[in-house]
Amino acid sequence: MAVRALLVLVLAVALVACGGASSNAHLNLPPPVESTSVGAGDVFHLEIVSEKDLPEEYQVASDGTVDLPYIHRVKVSGLEPQQIAALVRKKLMEQKILTDPSVVVSVKEYNSKRVTVLGQVQKPGSFPFSSGLTLIQAISQAGGFNSIANKDKVNLTRKTPNGAKTVMVSVDAITGGRSPDLLLQAGDQIYVRERIF
Repeated sequence: MAVRALLVLVLAVALVACGGASSNAHLNLPPPVESTSVGAGDVFHLEIVSEKDLPEEYQVASDGTVDLPYIHRVKVSGLEPQQIAALVRKKLMEQKILTDPSVVVSVKEYNSKRVTVLGQVQKPGSFPFSSGLTLIQAISQAGGFNSIANKDKVNLTRKTPNGAKTVMVSVDAITGGRSPDLLLQAGDQIYVRERIF
C-alpha cells in the first residue's frame, strides 16, 4: 500500500514538472472592452455623399482635432465613427453649406490604440492594436520569446474602470492546448518574465 502511495506521488510530481497541471482556468481577468473611438494618430475615411472632389482620408492631429473641408478644425478625439459623421452633418447644415448631407465615416487605422510587449521577447515594444488580437499574436508581433523567457509566467496587465488588474498567464498552457488563447484590448501590457535556472 505504501509503495502504491509513493508511486502516485512520484507520478503527480512528474506531471507537474512536465507542465501538465498548468492551466489558466484560475485567471480573474475582466473581459476585453472593445472601443471604436478615435484618438491622436488615427486615420479615418470620411465621405460626404455627392461631394466627389473632396479628400476622403484624414488623420487625427496630436491635439485630437482634424481639419475638414468647409467646416475647418473639429475636435474628434474620443468620438465613435458614427458620432463624427453626425457632427460633420450637423455643422454642414448649421453653416448652410449643405441642406441634407449624407456623411459616412469608417476608421482605416487605429494608431492610438496599442498593446505593449516587454521583457524576454525578441523585439520588445508597442504594437498597433487591431480587433481580435490575442496574447499569442501580440507575442508573435514582438518576435516571439527569447531563449531565457519563462513561458509559464507571463504578466498581463489590463486597465479597468476600477484601476489596473494584473494576472499571470501560462503561455505553455495555451500552446499546449490546455487553455484558450486570450483576447486583448487596447492598452493591454504584456511582460514576459525571465526563467530561473
